[in-house]
Amino acid sequence: MTSEHESIGPDSSLLLVDDDEPFVKRLAKAMEKRGFAPQTALSVAEGKACAMANPPAFAVVDLRLEDGNGLDVVEVLRSRRPDCRVVVLTGYGAIATAVAAVKIGATDYLSKPADADDVTNALLNRIGAKPVAMENPMSADRVRWEHIQRVYEMCEHNVSETARRLSMHRRTLQRILAKRSPK
Repeated sequence: MTSEHESIGPDSSLLLVDDDEPFVKRLAKAMEKRGFAPQTALSVAEGKACAMANPPAFAVVDLRLEDGNGLDVVEVLRSRRPDCRVVVLTGYGAIATAVAAVKIGATDYLSKPADADDVTNALLNRIGAKPVAMENPMSADRVRWEHIQRVYEMCEHNVSETARRLSMHRRTLQRILAKRSPK
């Protein structure tokens, strides 16, 4: 075993919960190469069932899943295995959500796109250690675009309601929505 895997410990069980099947399969392969024993779930229901049946030492849970909120899986993990190190992933980086995830018991919080190195570092960081600054953080334009997309989705793709909630002119919002996402 290499020194990078020695900090995993004797129990390398890892639960990956994400409804993006290609992503979760790639991440499972990458985490296996890093010494973890991954199991995948594609929904809140599957994630909860896995957490109940065989609580893992580590978990990576997407916040927004098709059938609900990933924090529900985190709660089950915490109740079944309090020492489980949980990283919450989301495509929508929001401070309030990060605080909620940590309050429920997440060890760390990562915004997508996060790669296997980011996830491994977050899972293995000592509690209380300062997080390592991201090498390529999202640009301010990208963060703004992500926020607008999240509100647009919450408003069920209603442009007028989204514009009202964002205190933005409807035409301005339409132009933003018509463009590709910034890098």
